Amino acid sequence: MKFAYRFSNLLGTVYRCGNLNFTCDGNSVISPVGNRVTVFDLKNNKSDTLPLATRYNIKCVGLSPDGRLAIIVDEGGDALLASLVCRAVLHRFHFKGAVHSVSFSPDGRKFVVTKGNLAQMYHAPGRKREFNAFVLDKTYFGPYDETTCIDWTDDSRCFAVGSKDTSTWVFGAERWDNLIYYALGGHKDAIVGCFFESGSLDLYTLSQDGALCVWQCDTPPEGLRLKAPAGWKADLLQREGEDEDEGKDEDEDGAERETTIRGKAAPAAEEQRGKVQYSRVAKYFFNKEGDFNHLTAAAYHKKVHLLVTGFASGIFHLHELPEFNLIHSLSASDQRVSSIAINGSGDWIAFGCSGLGQLLVWEWQSESYVLKQQGHFNSMVSLAYSPDGQYIVTGGDDSKVKVWNTLSGFCFITFTEHSSGVTGVTFTTTGYVIVTSSMDGTVRAFDLHRYRNFRTFTSPRPTQFSCVAVDSSGDIVSAGAQDSFEILIWSMQTGRLLDVLSGHEGPISGLCFNPMKSVLASASWDRTVRLWDMADSWRTTETLALTSDALAVTFRPDGAELAVATLNSQITFWDPESAVQTGSIEGRHDLKTGRKELDKITAKHSAKGKAFTALCYSADGQSILAGGMSRFVCIYHVKEQILRKKFEISCNLSLDAMEEFLNRRKMTEFGNLALIDQDATEEGGVTIPLPGVKKGRCWAATTTEGLLIYSLDARMLFDPFELDTSVTPAQIRAALCQRDFTRAILMAFRLNERKLLQEALESVPWDEIGVISSSLPDLYVEKVLEFLASSFEESRHLEFYLIWTQKLLMVHGQQLKSRVGTLLPAVQFLQKSIQRHWDDVSKLCDWNRYNMQYALAVSKQRGLKRPSEPPGSEEEADASEDDDSSMHLLRRGPGDGDGPLA
Repeated sequence: MKFAYRFSNLLGTVYRCGNLNFTCDGNSVISPVGNRVTVFDLKNNKSDTLPLATRYNIKCVGLSPDGRLAIIVDEGGDALLASLVCRAVLHRFHFKGAVHSVSFSPDGRKFVVTKGNLAQMYHAPGRKREFNAFVLDKTYFGPYDETTCIDWTDDSRCFAVGSKDTSTWVFGAERWDNLIYYALGGHKDAIVGCFFESGSLDLYTLSQDGALCVWQCDTPPEGLRLKAPAGWKADLLQREGEDEDEGKDEDEDGAERETTIRGKAAPAAEEQRGKVQYSRVAKYFFNKEGDFNHLTAAAYHKKVHLLVTGFASGIFHLHELPEFNLIHSLSASDQRVSSIAINGSGDWIAFGCSGLGQLLVWEWQSESYVLKQQGHFNSMVSLAYSPDGQYIVTGGDDSKVKVWNTLSGFCFITFTEHSSGVTGVTFTTTGYVIVTSSMDGTVRAFDLHRYRNFRTFTSPRPTQFSCVAVDSSGDIVSAGAQDSFEILIWSMQTGRLLDVLSGHEGPISGLCFNPMKSVLASASWDRTVRLWDMADSWRTTETLALTSDALAVTFRPDGAELAVATLNSQITFWDPESAVQTGSIEGRHDLKTGRKELDKITAKHSAKGKAFTALCYSADGQSILAGGMSRFVCIYHVKEQILRKKFEISCNLSLDAMEEFLNRRKMTEFGNLALIDQDATEEGGVTIPLPGVKKGRCWAATTTEGLLIYSLDARMLFDPFELDTSVTPAQIRAALCQRDFTRAILMAFRLNERKLLQEALESVPWDEIGVISSSLPDLYVEKVLEFLASSFEESRHLEFYLIWTQKLLMVHGQQLKSRVGTLLPAVQFLQKSIQRHWDDVSKLCDWNRYNMQYALAVSKQRGLKRPSEPPGSEEEADASEDDDSSMHLLRRGPGDGDGPLA
């Protein structure tokens, strides 16, 4: 239970590749991020990543019309049928080839996938349990090159398929007698999008060279005639008494004819007589004369007649069809627009730019952003949690510093003052100041109140900083130099350089202050860790000799132990007082690195050069979290020196070095195919280390995929505490009926069922909470606090739970201080929950207060002429006093009332 961490959320990356989708209500965007799917709730300002992952990067996502199911297809052709309601995988399927797009029919009965040069129509999975959720209905042939896009008519009778061979094909979901399948031309480049008009078979086609063709159909959808049954069906109607075996043979032949449908690029004139015919009525061009800009994405809203097109330069156009009137043209990004989606009402437009990892939601009528998020352009290399766990700050090689809200999952501020890669980030103990180090030779301090860079620390001569640390008081800032092997000390208040510490003979790889004493530990590549005493003029008190280069150093939360990660894959533990080694952990076999495509040696031999690059103690100091150049993050028991749990943070085979052995199919007589095709992977064959982890109820790691957050998940676990046969739900409810609240609460916590816990706590009258709190044993107080912290997330009884929290801390505060190490995660979780409610309520109260002040001021001015007296007269002074007296109710303190609010 203590290490039941599960994947919780993905931050730092908002879009990678694939198509965007809006949910049915139009309030959420579904975005593929690598091999995961993230849902951005625009109304509640929250992001949530589904707890599922594909084997490769996601290529396309198809959403059912009711918004309950999603078909997620990766680059390898593997598909997941996922439920967006229960957030689980229902079925897995392999399409045996790369799929470019997938689309459900509007009635939800069928879905079509484009694969290679054909289109396949499947029966949509129903709500009943089925042995095979994907049943192939028909296969459509016609295009000569890869198919690229799909669109359905409103009545689900026909669908259009665009291809790279510049043709568009209209196919029928049923066999229509007067609809023959032939190619619609008129373009000179690959088809990017094809769209039916609402309630019609009229068609719009867009090609990559920026051309739009308008096709008019001479037959309405109601004019399509169902083809008369032929073959075995006709025979079956005429001769029902035929031999069964004969019927079976004909069944097989007929089934083959029905499931495989082939179109003709240029049918004969006799075949077209009396059939549905298309004629091109207009052709428009997006590019002006002399200007050439590739059209890369398009979306069309049928009810509003709004066409949105995105281009390779990052520009997007809004046109009204069929007149092709330009509404406006704007630039969304510097890179190509990869995907566009429009919500159901036609108000919001989502843009995805894979080059920058950018996701934008634009409200075109008010010309304003609803959402604008972008991850780090290059790899994310460092992170730090705020003391209350509410924020995470990340630094990347793109010289940006981003601050993320762990509750909403959004980045709310980006600092761009650095001019080179950020190497280290940290919070001060107040949680409102961020200190960062960079390769540009500066250390900067940022204020989270005013969102500004208020201090810049520099060195006397140019140097590159590799790490940064701030002491517990927040007054002393230290940074390690990579090229001069020195440690520089500054004052946060004055910004002056206090001292330069010399003694190391190699680059500084890590710095850490002792949380309890004024001691700084510095790790270096010269195989030593030095302890510097701030109270004794920064003298070296101890030098710890290591067997290999030091890569990371950290103190235990109580400051009584020091952990060092070295290049030989070991973690060594030291007593900082006596400079004696107390233990070591061998982590080489736990890293399990993979083999890159261009590696000349095997994964087993390359693992010898791998090591942990980041360390972090748990809040109680009994466990340590370690990560490195591997897809695994390990939790070790410090005292027993054993592996407690290992987490695989990614299974994405689109990244390099994810497999232990090379694929034999890529080995040819001329060598590895990776040497020939350098652009085989978009990631460039680079795997990023995991340089940040954090303790408590959650931990996070910076990876190639983004910022991964793992949190304790106890929703589906039955974890009783000191349970015996006398503790049952019936006994708990009987105690509540007898008003024996203390015994009922204790029994509920022993059974540890959340519904019973909530029922027992909420049955206590608010004026008896103080008495019940004082009668609880100390052992159960921690459990009550953890339950209260989790209840703040979802309960509406805010004041009731705040009274519980206040009474528990007032009565048991002294006893809780003695166990501060074990209680720290629960208290931080509680503080984080209360802080979130305080932020929300304070904004609402301020807004109401200002509105009421404005309404009072307007009501006093109504019907009165403006006086001619100069400003500052006695009337204005009296009016301001009246305003203050009328608002005294809004300023009532917490002690003015005793009972809870109604």
